[in-house]
Amino acid sequence: MTQRVVAITGVSGGIGRATAEVFANAGWRVVGIDRSKETAPGDLDQFIHADVSTVDAPRDIFNSISEQHGRLDALVNNAAYQICKSIADTTADDFDMVMNCNVRSIFLSVQHALPLLLKSRGAIVNISSVHAVATSVGIAAYAASKGALLALTRAMALEFGEAGVRCNAVLPGAVDTPMLHAGLGRGHASGDDIQKKIRGLGRKHVMGRVGQPHEIGQTILFLADNDRSSFMTGQSLVVDGGATARLSTE
Repeated sequence: MTQRVVAITGVSGGIGRATAEVFANAGWRVVGIDRSKETAPGDLDQFIHADVSTVDAPRDIFNSISEQHGRLDALVNNAAYQICKSIADTTADDFDMVMNCNVRSIFLSVQHALPLLLKSRGAIVNISSVHAVATSVGIAAYAASKGALLALTRAMALEFGEAGVRCNAVLPGAVDTPMLHAGLGRGHASGDDIQKKIRGLGRKHVMGRVGQPHEIGQTILFLADNDRSSFMTGQSLVVDGGATARLSTE
């Protein structure tokens, strides 16, 4: 059986790294893309050093994948940029950076990956966030970008469905990643303080804890794998330990 190939952007982050491991353990060849060389996983089948927020990067990325592997069975759009500022303090450059990384890069990546995905009748998995449906103060640009990504996911599903390419989104809640630590560490909190904040945040969840990156990775694998989710497209799966199930007034 031909080994399937997945491309994962933002592979050096918490969810990206865990997702690469999940796919590798499931027998896929894993291509990781990230703007950071230093923290990239060492066991990838191919690593592409690129900043997906730039206009030209997606073309070069998928040309390289085509040349080295000749196929692509799944694209996981995981790279993201988060700015934690009030609307009043968010500059135009801040807003553009968030949108370029979290929305435009996915639009362009899918355009350039599409010829390969059409051949394999593959799948696209876009990593959105619970901030697309229920958000917090001080994260407006990020929330807006993740909401836009849900609309883009539905549009892609409609356009590519008849050709057999599925497109779905995953909406992680609070997950124990460097991004979560950075957010909780605002105000120069120490490592012990951050762990206390994580435990406190976890207690607000129905399941009594925050998520682990590999749990999101397993959900991504489910949506990417045509043997597991062949009749799903245009959908958004919330993976948040029940956080958005509870009324804020409860």
